[in-house]
Amino acid sequence: MVRYTILVAAILAFLGMYFLRTPQEIQPEGDGSLAVMSNEAGDSAAPDSRTAWIDDERIKNADSEPGNWLAYGRTYEEQRFSPLTQINAGNVSQLGLAWSKDMGTNRAQESTPIVVDGIMYFTSAWSRVYAVDPLTGETLWSYDPKVPGEYGRRACCDVVNRGVAVYQGRVYVGSLDGRLIALDALTGEEIWQVDTIIDRDRFYTVTGAPRVANGKVFIGNGGAEFGVRGYVSAYDADTGEMVWRFFTVPGDPSLPFEQPELAEAAKTWKGGNWWEIGGGGTVWNSIVYDPDFNVVYLGVGNGSPWTRAIRSPGGGDNLFLSSIVAVDADTGELKWHYQTTPGDNWDYTAVQDMALADMEVDGEMKKVLLQAPKNGFFYVLDRENGELLRAHPYATVTWATHVDMETGRPVENPDLDYSEKEKWVLPGPLGGHNWQAMSVDAESGLVFIPVQENPLIYGMAEEFKETGLYKRNPGRWNLGVELGRVVQHFVSNLADWPLPRGYLKAFDPLTGESAWVVEIPHYWNGGVLATAGDLVFQGDALGMFKAYNKQTGELLWEFNTYTSMLAPPITYEIDGTQYVSILTGSGGGDLFGGAPLPPVPNPASLDYNNYGRMLVFKLGGDAPFEAPRARDMTIPEQQLAGLSDPEIAHGERMYHEYCAVCHGLAVRSGGVIPDLRQMDDGTHEAFNQIVLEGILVQNGMSGFGDVLDVEDSELIHHYVRARAHEDREVALGNQPGPRWTWQD
Repeated sequence: MVRYTILVAAILAFLGMYFLRTPQEIQPEGDGSLAVMSNEAGDSAAPDSRTAWIDDERIKNADSEPGNWLAYGRTYEEQRFSPLTQINAGNVSQLGLAWSKDMGTNRAQESTPIVVDGIMYFTSAWSRVYAVDPLTGETLWSYDPKVPGEYGRRACCDVVNRGVAVYQGRVYVGSLDGRLIALDALTGEEIWQVDTIIDRDRFYTVTGAPRVANGKVFIGNGGAEFGVRGYVSAYDADTGEMVWRFFTVPGDPSLPFEQPELAEAAKTWKGGNWWEIGGGGTVWNSIVYDPDFNVVYLGVGNGSPWTRAIRSPGGGDNLFLSSIVAVDADTGELKWHYQTTPGDNWDYTAVQDMALADMEVDGEMKKVLLQAPKNGFFYVLDRENGELLRAHPYATVTWATHVDMETGRPVENPDLDYSEKEKWVLPGPLGGHNWQAMSVDAESGLVFIPVQENPLIYGMAEEFKETGLYKRNPGRWNLGVELGRVVQHFVSNLADWPLPRGYLKAFDPLTGESAWVVEIPHYWNGGVLATAGDLVFQGDALGMFKAYNKQTGELLWEFNTYTSMLAPPITYEIDGTQYVSILTGSGGGDLFGGAPLPPVPNPASLDYNNYGRMLVFKLGGDAPFEAPRARDMTIPEQQLAGLSDPEIAHGERMYHEYCAVCHGLAVRSGGVIPDLRQMDDGTHEAFNQIVLEGILVQNGMSGFGDVLDVEDSELIHHYVRARAHEDREVALGNQPGPRWTWQD
């Protein structure tokens, strides 16, 4: 017994390098107090000073102080276009690093910093908040909401956070475990927090940045893949009291509806028991306030499950899934809606950036809303009434042929119905464009979009095809498409695989034409910033932070960060000097994709490491930056148990149902979450304890003993070893190609 105890202690001493969080994340920088869950609003005492005193008028007039970045999209219009010109196409080649800050994490960084009155506010992984000196990177204060480690399992798409809102001397952040927290902008002290989650038995999370206007804070949530029901809440910015809540999908029709429009929405859900499965419709990213109409636009997400045949077997549009919904900012009352993907069947969320602009359309000036949602079509809507003005494809679209401008509905391609036979579809569930920010140059009429073409082989869940029934499985993704056999489907249809790729496009949303296009070898790239200095900035998957000529797309400058990027750049000016900043670190929704197959190149975060850093540049900057060593990708020799193909195939199915969403398709990590093929002897020894008992929960690796038994865990383990052996043999030159899948 003593020997066993010593062995386990020794194993635990170094297991932090595997499964989700790195060791340095266990003791994060920050002095935030332990946040206690509460449905009560906290102390609403006024902040200590006028620090960061942003109000509605200041955001409305943000162009009068272009040196600051006052809101998520810089202004209420969220165009992410800067009027600053000191750094321009003529001198950007002189751009150099001013300072860098190690964020102490290797998880994805997705935050948009707010820069106001000489302080930069932003978030990192696990919803940590930082206030730093924007001239030096020195930490002024930091706050850690102490998100429980088990939320690493509950988060669909990494433990990310997209930023804060700053308003009237306070900093607002949504924590991964579903709290909305108000902090003093000067000190970082907690003022109040509220619990935004309606059902703690469901896997709700919050990853999006709050928005603020009219004395209210607006926040949505995520979790559709796990089976939740979406809604958006508005809270009093001063007290934390809830003002209104808008549900995006109807609940149990046998009960009273929370709002009158849900009675009409319920008529578009036909048959089934969507309210038990979840329904989906989460608003996990884009919420935009329109001061012209005092309206908040909600970008609504996908259905739960993805497949409409399961959640609504009788058909129907399933409102308000995959829709843009306009509600009164003060009351939450529905004004209008437009559904981009009626009866969504592919995870085509409409939570991507929405930008507001005044544009001449057909000879008439219109106040328009612009969006490039996942489904591949770019929409121009009249903000006053939701009328569809334009719908052009901005990426390769195979699921539909076009959008009928009379009905406003996309015309589906019947050849890509995957209900009986799996089919490659574009866009895949990552979308033609995801949450990574676009930028709008209203003067030129161009939108600069990070476009991606990454297909999925969609196939109905085997259990549904065999029985016509689908049972919700708590604790894992419930998509209605086949994940367990996804590699089998991939291999059997490899000849038809559309090659993944990425683009940066200067797109005209009124004509559907591109002024210029830059092809990027990898598809999962970062957000975009355009400036009046004739520049477009973007960080990409290959680790290159680049500046392009806004007029032509010509590459003018690049800096090798050695880390893949998703976060959008911003720019600000202090004491007459303009700066450009970006956070490095990838992951997010593409953890499942893992390491790419040739000819798609490896992302920088796989070749080196997923170093989370804040990098800030200025003209003539000369701060040191050391190139890291390449990552050791050696796979250790494996101890194989000689199991039969059907046994390993069972492990393969269980792995892809429960593990692949973080550790990667076919046990090939993309460089963010540890690669299980490289586990050492100690980790192999403790595998069941990690997977079933959750002994590394403090690192974000929660136990799965509630949904897996010992046999499942051991078969997953054997499958991991088998995959590692195959890839090791290929690397050593002992066989020409790996065995990707095992048959039942």
